Amino acid sequence: MAPTLPVSRTATGTIMAGASMCCVQLGLAVSVGLVDRVGAGGVAWLRLACAAVLVVLLTRPWRMRFSASALRTCMLLGVATAGMTILFMAAAARLPLGTAVALEFLGPLGVAVARGKGAARLWAVVAGAGVLALTEPWHGQTDLPGVLFALGAATCWGAYILLTQRAGDEVAGIHALAVSMPVAAIVATITVGPSTFGHLDLALLLAGFGLALLLPVVPFSLEMLALRRLSTAAFGTLMCLEPAIGLAVGLVFLGQVPGPAAVVGIALVIAAGIGATRTGERTLPAGDPEGLRAPSAMAPDVQR
Repeated sequence: MAPTLPVSRTATGTIMAGASMCCVQLGLAVSVGLVDRVGAGGVAWLRLACAAVLVVLLTRPWRMRFSASALRTCMLLGVATAGMTILFMAAAARLPLGTAVALEFLGPLGVAVARGKGAARLWAVVAGAGVLALTEPWHGQTDLPGVLFALGAATCWGAYILLTQRAGDEVAGIHALAVSMPVAAIVATITVGPSTFGHLDLALLLAGFGLALLLPVVPFSLEMLALRRLSTAAFGTLMCLEPAIGLAVGLVFLGQVPGPAAVVGIALVIAAGIGATRTGERTLPAGDPEGLRAPSAMAPDVQR
């Protein structure tokens, strides 16, 4: 029997990021029916509120202790999470989906370019070209508020990537979500929750809890673990595989056949993803070779 080859941290992080993106796209496909009932903002609130309940039950934050720095990072992550979710929904309600997606992807691409070195920046440019070919935003009409919402979502997504990596380094396991997700739910409740409350019933709540597992509980947990193994530049570039995954989900579940430009876009983002994987491994602190826990200086700040 041939010996089993070890899987590198970069490969493991890439698999986690890929699984996260699949969950996100499947979650968006499942959300379509709910948008007709409660609106895009209502779906965003339902996802975040139900996710907060599940995360609190899973992680039991009352048994944890956070340092002031870790708590601040997790709270900021919650605000970024809410902003990313709500602003994208608002943009998609005003803009063609391709335009909204292309503008939102400026966030992870910006992180990849700003934090990358050498080849990492080149892969970000290749991925950007692929995203444009996939989404073809030039076919849409311009709506200034919609553009601003999408750019706001892009900014929040970029902040989310940076804060997720910092939170994952400061807090053991996925316990950062015990703070960030309730904060995101509070922000969503204040901003878009009131318009949804009158539509709630038991069936909708059950659907919301099921959807929350698919998006955002499972993917956000995977992304936090992936960012312990990948650089933010590589992760930001890998996120550009998401439109290609979305295209595949549309083909399989919705019968949407991609055109020639979309096929070219898929090839570009896959090439960029492979390149980012080969150049994107993080340099981790001594004593944590697998990136499975917070740095030793932060370990006492979280207790199970």
